[in-house]
Amino acid sequence: MIWAYPDVKLTLLLAGIFGLLYFIYLFRYWKINRRLEVEKRRLFTKMVIRTTYFVLFLIAFAGPSIGTSLKEIQEEGKDIFIAVDLSQSMNAADIGPSRLQRIKFELKNLTKSFPSDRIGLIIFSSEAFMQCPLTFDQSVLQLYIDGLNTGLVPNFGTDLNGPLRMAEERFLNDESQEVKSKTIILISDGENFGDDLEDIGSRLNNEGIKVFSLGVGTTGGSSIPRGNGLVIDPQTGKPAQTVLDRAPLQQIAAETNGQYFEISDEVQEIGDLTAALERVEGGVTGSRVVEASANKYFYFLLAGLVLSLLDMMLPIKTIKL
Repeated sequence: MIWAYPDVKLTLLLAGIFGLLYFIYLFRYWKINRRLEVEKRRLFTKMVIRTTYFVLFLIAFAGPSIGTSLKEIQEEGKDIFIAVDLSQSMNAADIGPSRLQRIKFELKNLTKSFPSDRIGLIIFSSEAFMQCPLTFDQSVLQLYIDGLNTGLVPNFGTDLNGPLRMAEERFLNDESQEVKSKTIILISDGENFGDDLEDIGSRLNNEGIKVFSLGVGTTGGSSIPRGNGLVIDPQTGKPAQTVLDRAPLQQIAAETNGQYFEISDEVQEIGDLTAALERVEGGVTGSRVVEASANKYFYFLLAGLVLSLLDMMLPIKTIKL
């Protein structure tokens, strides 16, 4: 027999409380016996009934599992590429301590929510690079996330098409025979200086690849730090300003039946992004049959309730007048 809640200490405590209270009950009848005639046989019968249903309640409380049954479990999996914008604008501090530092912190928590899924990491600015292929190894992924900085990629503007094309190519050329759902998390401030997103969005949609985009920044914007100074706009000669541009991120999410989320001074939707990813139905990668024990607590609980009701409805006289 297997117990769902094998708390011996609690069981002994409850048994001790019952024993103490019943001892007080018997002591009361012993005092009555000094004045009135107590029918000891009937008193013993009542004690047996009450002890029996109390023991049945304790067994039900512990959750006994008797016997086994076979159960088929389907194993599901998802493949997720996280594409992180590492352009200079991600150093802006309109979200403290900076856009990139905040993203690194949030990604560590997000990836921990999907320990059984394969996750890869793409970094991009004007070009896209594969930082970590799809992997189940969470510790390796965490190391790559720790090392994210804007010095890892050339910075000549931001092209959102690059990481999407790279993720698409890796998904299509994946040698794994397992059928999994395919998802891209696109993280950027949305400032796109590349081609229009219509073509790549249409292809991803036809291939069943969803894009969940995460906008990072504020509409008020911020200057861009560089070393001990600021990035200067060559056209105005003044510090360049970077603002959150939601439009391209919302566009690619809508075209692929994904969703747009945001981290800004107004909303913090990383939790909503995690919940949306959890709702994505993973592909069935296999199935296995396991033995599952069946919890039979109800039968003991029912028997105890029946005895307790009989004890209350059909009282046994223990005192003869």
